[in-house]
Amino acid sequence: MKKRMLFFFTNCYRKWFGGKYFFSFNRFLYTLSLHGLGLLNHENGKVSGEDEFVKWFIRNRHDINGVIFDVGANRGDYARLIRHHKSAAELFCFEPHPINFKILEELSFELNFIPVMQGMGDKAGRLIIYDYASRNGSQHASIYKDVIEEIHKSKSHGTEVEITTIDEFVARNKISGISLLKIDTEGNELNVLKGARSCLLNNLINIVHFEFNEMNVVSKTFFRDILNELKGFEIYRLLPDGMVKLGEYNAVFFEIFAFQNIVAINKNSIAAETTS
Repeated sequence: MKKRMLFFFTNCYRKWFGGKYFFSFNRFLYTLSLHGLGLLNHENGKVSGEDEFVKWFIRNRHDINGVIFDVGANRGDYARLIRHHKSAAELFCFEPHPINFKILEELSFELNFIPVMQGMGDKAGRLIIYDYASRNGSQHASIYKDVIEEIHKSKSHGTEVEITTIDEFVARNKISGISLLKIDTEGNELNVLKGARSCLLNNLINIVHFEFNEMNVVSKTFFRDILNELKGFEIYRLLPDGMVKLGEYNAVFFEIFAFQNIVAINKNSIAAETTS
């Protein structure tokens, strides 16, 4: 019945509004719909849904099931949010950029977290991270030069940084579980997850929070690539008042290269029980 109704209304809409005259109008509706679907809402944590997600995470006591990893911590905004909502969980903040790390390290004394001057990837080593030549130490720093030069239309400056993997760090520090893995690495999210394969396979990670956006065009990462690393996880998109399950993969609704906050919840974790 639903399919027949959709087919009927689709045909009617195409007939009346599908021509060239309405192209700009349809583009306007499409943009509005993206905002309503949880995309392009980047102005602040309230409209992006990030605030509501962290409140849900801590309100349901998920923060007591392991440590929190903030990968791509920048200057500590996510750490502030975690502590603002009264979580006392052990928090590791990873930031490879020396300028941002210095600020992060100073903040760690106030907010009681462990700053780590390393980035995360699919293997340990050293890489170049690119930032604005005129404003080195921004939140857009990325291992992909085109993030700065093509997307943000600016000259870039490269800095060599140290990279490790989540699996290596967890093993070396004898960490038994990660309650929340937050990743904000400007296009490098897939490699971070590849570096956590052992943890993911052994159900050591309960929740993953990451962004998917136009940076993934630069890194040539499809949403499906990320889903392949997150087998056994339910996928949600954040809205201002909570999160909505995306359901079965459909390229039309998943492969949208625009800012969005995504949460993946391990089906085998306690967290999965509080989303229904």
